[in-house]
Amino acid sequence: MRKPHWIALLVAPRLLAALSVLAEEPRFNADWSTKGKRVVTINFIVRVNQIEVARDRNAGRDEATQHSVESVERLRKAVSDAIPEAKVTWAFSWLALQDERPNYVDIRKRIVEFHRQYGDEITFIPGAYFAPMYNSREQVNRDIRDGLKLVEKMVGDGYRPRGIVAGFLSAENLRYLAEEEGIHVAQGTIWSQYGIDNGDGDGSICYPYYPSREHVCKAAQGPDDFIDCVNLDGWTCDFLCARRFGFEDGANSRLGVGPIEAYNNLGAERGLEEAMATTRVHLGEGVARNGFGWVTVAWEVSLVDELKPFVTDCLRQWLEAIRAEWPDAIVPLMSEFGEAWRSENPNNDRLNYRFVQRGSGVEGAHSEPNLEIQWFMNQTFRLALLRDWTKDEAPKVLDFTRYDLPAKEPEDASSDKPTRNWSLINRINQKRRRPEDASIPLEELTDEEKALVREKVPELF
Repeated sequence: MRKPHWIALLVAPRLLAALSVLAEEPRFNADWSTKGKRVVTINFIVRVNQIEVARDRNAGRDEATQHSVESVERLRKAVSDAIPEAKVTWAFSWLALQDERPNYVDIRKRIVEFHRQYGDEITFIPGAYFAPMYNSREQVNRDIRDGLKLVEKMVGDGYRPRGIVAGFLSAENLRYLAEEEGIHVAQGTIWSQYGIDNGDGDGSICYPYYPSREHVCKAAQGPDDFIDCVNLDGWTCDFLCARRFGFEDGANSRLGVGPIEAYNNLGAERGLEEAMATTRVHLGEGVARNGFGWVTVAWEVSLVDELKPFVTDCLRQWLEAIRAEWPDAIVPLMSEFGEAWRSENPNNDRLNYRFVQRGSGVEGAHSEPNLEIQWFMNQTFRLALLRDWTKDEAPKVLDFTRYDLPAKEPEDASSDKPTRNWSLINRINQKRRRPEDASIPLEELTDEEKALVREKVPELF
């Protein structure tokens, strides 16, 4: 059962001070509902080093020279030029909150102005995406606690963010956020990521869900297993691309609406075509299937200078295309979306997400136009079926991840002994890294498994 909000206030007393200014802080209307909505959320990341492994240890490139006030202004302008009322989330890393070089001092001031002007949210990102891969759970909790304090001090006036951006978090970190910090929305999973960058996390649901105390990728099964923190994906991906491992078959498994994979790699025209094909899965027929549609993307500020010159303008073009095709599409804060979903869903009992996608066929996208993938995601399992629709063949099970089975996360990591893989993989996994991941006809599931599927998706039988 969800704990009443006043309990959260008792365990986090400093939230009481924020109550006096809540009326002045940008926040969603109490009557805001996800029902029937077409939602786009945008997160921008401000960091110093590409991967801030720990407070005093980094990996990858130093990106300080790729951060400027002009860069953050270009990103913000791209959004507001396309959808003037849009709001975005700015997530600062540990180092970016404290760097005293003039560019970072000016960036912090400018983004606080964006908060006042547009209602943008300013929050913390621990570890610049990979905190649990390099740190103990206790250390990540400390980083979250202290990072939030730095954000509050930077913004002033009793400000308190309502959500956090993280890339990956453990279940314990999400529990801490909800029960100790009173924050109930987190971008804490990167759906389908496996074999790319510095962390793997396949196995979760790609839409909002409450995580289990056993594993961040597992949907909570009941009151004793429940963490009251809505867990959100970071990038909406093409489902057919996402079934691959890393760059398998020359494809990019993260292709979808992300700027690197779409516009920078495919070019402006083909990149926009692929981004819109991915978007239509959710803001098109997906609204009828799920009651709402949601697409999300994150941009690192460093990409403004790092990627090809035309890429930043593609953000504006994508949002303009969305507004043209769906004039009712909205761009709220990530935390507003999560809180709205939370107000309508006290637990995971009603989860019943369904997605259908046929390959985009965009040149270079490796999203095969002859293939159709169906995803079913609920409290008990996620199930993917794949078929060649041009041959009218029967679909085969590509993925069957059960959430009713026990799960366990890795032991604590450290910067000296990182733990890369935080995936939840049991029955059949879409990445096909094990012999038992070979696709099978639906009829070859066990009787017990068929009963589970029949309960949630009876039409398959």
